[in-house]
Amino acid sequence: MLMQSAAMLRARPRALSIWLFAVAALVIVMIMVGGITRLTDSGLSITSWKPISGTLPPLSDQAWQAEFDAYKKIPEYQQINSGMTMAGFKAIFFWEYVHRLLGRLIGMAFAVPLLWFAVRRQIPRGYGVRLVALLALGGLQGAIGWWMVASGLSARTDVSHVRLAVHLTTALILLGGLLWTALDLRALAQLPVARPARLTRAAAIALALLGIQIIYGAFTAGLDAGYAFSSWPLMGDAIFPANVPMLSSAWANAVDNPIVVQFIHRWFAFAAAAGLGFLAWQTIRHGARLAGYAIVGLVALQIMLGIATLMTGVAIPIAVAHQVNAALLLMAAVVAAHLLGRRAAKI
Repeated sequence: MLMQSAAMLRARPRALSIWLFAVAALVIVMIMVGGITRLTDSGLSITSWKPISGTLPPLSDQAWQAEFDAYKKIPEYQQINSGMTMAGFKAIFFWEYVHRLLGRLIGMAFAVPLLWFAVRRQIPRGYGVRLVALLALGGLQGAIGWWMVASGLSARTDVSHVRLAVHLTTALILLGGLLWTALDLRALAQLPVARPARLTRAAAIALALLGIQIIYGAFTAGLDAGYAFSSWPLMGDAIFPANVPMLSSAWANAVDNPIVVQFIHRWFAFAAAAGLGFLAWQTIRHGARLAGYAIVGLVALQIMLGIATLMTGVAIPIAVAHQVNAALLLMAAVVAAHLLGRRAAKI
C-alpha cells in the first residue's frame, strides 16, 4: 500500500496530459502538410527512405542533381513531368521534405519525453503500456508512409489510393488515441481515483461513420475523383451520371471507380453527419454544451468545405481546409465521446 501511494505521489498526470495535447497539435500540422503534399503532387519527389541521413536536405548542387536524377527514373516524371526544371523539382521536394521532417519531429517529441517520464517514474499506473502502444503506432505510421510512397515508384504515376487511405486513417487513429489518453490523464489529475473513460455505443457508431467518410475522402483524393464532377448537388445533370464505365464487381467500383467513389463520398457525408448529430445531442443533453455545439458547427463547416472543394475544381486552400477540418471534427467527436465515456465509467 505504501509503495502504491509513493507511486501515486510521483506520478504527474497533468504534465503528461499537456505533453500529449502538444503532440496532438503537431499531428494536426502534419495532417495539414500531408494534404498540401498530396494536392501539389509532391509525394513522390523523394524516392528513398533514409530515416537518419534523410533528416538533412540536399546541401550542394551535386546533391540536388542526384535527387533530381533519382526522380527522373520514376513513371511520374517520365509520363507527366518530363519537362520539369530544377526549380520546379525543388518546389515539390520542399513539401515532401517538410512532411517527412515533421514525422521525425513528432517521433522525437513523443519518444524523448516518454523516456524522461518513465525514468523518473512519473507515469501513472496503467498508462505505461498505452503510451508505448501510441509510440509504436507512430513508428508504424512512418513505415506505412514509405509503403505508400513505394507504390508510386515503379509501375504507377501516383501512390495507391488504398495505401493513402491507410496512411491517413492511421494518422487519425493516432490523433484520437493521443487525445483520449490526454483527457484520461487530465481527469486523473483532477481526481486521483478517476477511472479511464469507456467508449459508449453511440460514440462508437458516430466515430465509425466519421471514419468511413474520412476513408472515402482519402479514396477521392488518391483517385483524383474530386475533379470528375464540379457541380452540386448533381453530378453533371443527374444524381448519378448515366453511362459510367463500371468495373467487374460492386466492391471494385466502391473502392476503385472514381465516379462511384465521388458519389459515395458526397452522400455518405449525411449518414456521418446524422451519427455525429446524435452524438452532439447526447453530449448537450448531459450538460456538455460546448463540445456538442462544436460538433454541430464543424459538421456544417465540413459539408460546406466539401461542396466548395468540388465547385472550385479542388482549389488547394479549400481542399486543405477540408482535410484539416476533418481532423478537428474528429477531435471534437473524441472529446464528446470521452465526456460521455467518463459518465459511463462512473455509472
